[in-house]
Amino acid sequence: MSEEIKKLDSESPKNESVFDLVAEADDKDYSRISFEEFTDERILTSYDMTGKKQMKIKVLEVSDENTPSKWKFGDRVKINKILITIKHLETQEIEEAEFDIEAIEREMAEKRHYTSTNRWIPANDIKNGYVVGTYHTRLITDASALDYIVF
Repeated sequence: MSEEIKKLDSESPKNESVFDLVAEADDKDYSRISFEEFTDERILTSYDMTGKKQMKIKVLEVSDENTPSKWKFGDRVKINKILITIKHLETQEIEEAEFDIEAIEREMAEKRHYTSTNRWIPANDIKNGYVVGTYHTRLITDASALDYIVF
């Protein structure tokens, strides 16, 4: 056994650079993420007014309804259910809740005779299953109005 270890030690190069290792990994066809597929975490998060809370929204269910006017607004999807994760930055406490936006929208229309939710989100603004931060307010407006969420 010690002969095998000595043999392996003599075969391995001592001064191998990181770039050589990366080149070998590319040759072995490991799956790597391309620059176009990379998503910065900051794009997926939004902050409250005071900067003490951070929110991420994960898409759980999408409607199979067709876009009413694809030529005008582009390729969009209608979101039915989301998972909201809120992180309190001061205490590092994390809260999660699942929301059925469709049911909340119906309840809002029934109770207040009005709804402000726009559940149509451009398909390009959903990255790795998460909604881009600029669309967070659109998805949670009715839940905020009914006091289901305070953000």
